[in-house]
Amino acid sequence: MAGDGRAGIDAALVRRLIAAQFPQWRDLAIRPVEVDGWDNRTYRLGNDMTVRLPTHESYVPAVDKEQRWLPVLAPRLPVPIPTPLAKGAPGDGYPFSWSIRRWLSGEPASSERIADMPAFAVTLASLPCSASMPRAARVPGRTASTAVLRRRTMTAKPARRSRLGGRIDAAAAHVWDAALASHWEGPPTWFHGDVAVGNVLVRDGRLVGVIDFGTSGVGDPACDLVIAWTLFTGESRAAFRRAVGHNAGTWARARGWALWNALISLPGDEELNLRIIHDVIADHRAAD
Repeated sequence: MAGDGRAGIDAALVRRLIAAQFPQWRDLAIRPVEVDGWDNRTYRLGNDMTVRLPTHESYVPAVDKEQRWLPVLAPRLPVPIPTPLAKGAPGDGYPFSWSIRRWLSGEPASSERIADMPAFAVTLASLPCSASMPRAARVPGRTASTAVLRRRTMTAKPARRSRLGGRIDAAAAHVWDAALASHWEGPPTWFHGDVAVGNVLVRDGRLVGVIDFGTSGVGDPACDLVIAWTLFTGESRAAFRRAVGHNAGTWARARGWALWNALISLPGDEELNLRIIHDVIADHRAAD
């Protein structure tokens, strides 16, 4: 399990780790969550806690990052976020550090679960711009700059071009050009890094939590605007953009992030991601 730990992680391993390192919780039920991510395998621990185990060594730095910064961010954000409770050490053949968090109840955001999408968009818009971090806070992680976007798009684009028609690919190139020609000119700003439907929790149609801060950092906030195309459409997208603000350049970079994300995700849900690509291109054309 030295490199990729996903195949070796199961409830039995979690139980052994808990028993050895946190015996006060050894008798609590352990079960996988219904909707899991890729970077970590997550298990419920009793009714009020979760255990998160990185699936690869590249995801391990997020454990210390979140242990350190989630308590700093929590009082600065308008919705609940995970509370770190304990940090586990490698053991029983599992080679990475891992974490125990307070459980946040809710379901992943979707249009079916939200009755008033424009109002929800306005509420969510308060997340990317509401956390002013202390000057000393420089969260380890990507800077979300156009240099990062350039590296990511140049590796993603050739791998996916065959799935796009020539006209779509040519139009996408204009979106890349506009994104990469723009630069964040404001002060370094806190960003979540993955404001995606799976990380935004709702209950009774309301925003009740945000999870998974492993890619958070300080830099350009454009990457946190991608949800404008992955969740919102039409009136709700317009409401989100008005509420968030930002200039045309930031939205150009946001379209670049959305396009990159849709390209690398094409094999998972081709219909959805092609719809996002078409919407991003249409939005770029309307902005010209």
